Amino acid sequence: MVEQPGSARSLMLVLHDVAPETWPDYQPFVQAIDALGNVPMTWLVVPDFHHRNALTRSPTFCRLLERRLACGDELALHGYYHADDGPPPRGPGEFFMRRLYTHEGEFYRLDQAQALQRLEAGLALFGQQGWPVAGFVAPAWLMSAGTRQALRQLPLRYTSTPQHLYRLPDFTAYSAPGLVWSARSAWRRGLSKVLSDWQCRRWRDAPTLRLGLHPVDMRHASARNYWLDTLQQLLAEGREPLTKSTWLARQATR
Repeated sequence: MVEQPGSARSLMLVLHDVAPETWPDYQPFVQAIDALGNVPMTWLVVPDFHHRNALTRSPTFCRLLERRLACGDELALHGYYHADDGPPPRGPGEFFMRRLYTHEGEFYRLDQAQALQRLEAGLALFGQQGWPVAGFVAPAWLMSAGTRQALRQLPLRYTSTPQHLYRLPDFTAYSAPGLVWSARSAWRRGLSKVLSDWQCRRWRDAPTLRLGLHPVDMRHASARNYWLDTLQQLLAEGREPLTKSTWLARQATR
């Protein structure tokens, strides 16, 4: 059963794929958001993005994330490598999900032990940095059954998919529809805008709406401006910006 959120209107601004190499993409956009005032964000942090961005080797970036926490933002665990480095796909269905849909579904094929090992490594890194962590989001939102089993064993409070937030460990589902772009090519950006405009109309009265941003969005003016304009429009309509943790905590007290 999917729980329906309370009637208060809100939004969640979520930055995916946060790593030292993606920060230059995000920096101008984050500065623009900061200029709007108090708009807390959820940063989905990858401990070692594509095996070449270990946070342990980036103390300056880690200090930046600490400043964001002090400003009221939230850091969540977003995979470990954000790369699908498992055995080759088996069958056409798996080939589609792991090679055509995405190359970054890190947790799509992991068994429980493998998933638990990476999750615990990510949580240990957060702990070493002194960062609180309540949530985990799988790269491309793809989670194996083993990953779900592993999440039930850990002191995390939530995970999410494109349309829901799940309270852990029982995976209670809350409706939280999200907008996301595919910005890798001009035709994808055009289609993403059409789809997102339609979704905004469809979900106009939804109690909450998530904006899921990616670094590639920031490299194209049409995508970057869309997110900034949409955020400002939703704020003007009276939606309260919240981190994922804050939003979920409010559902738990209803």
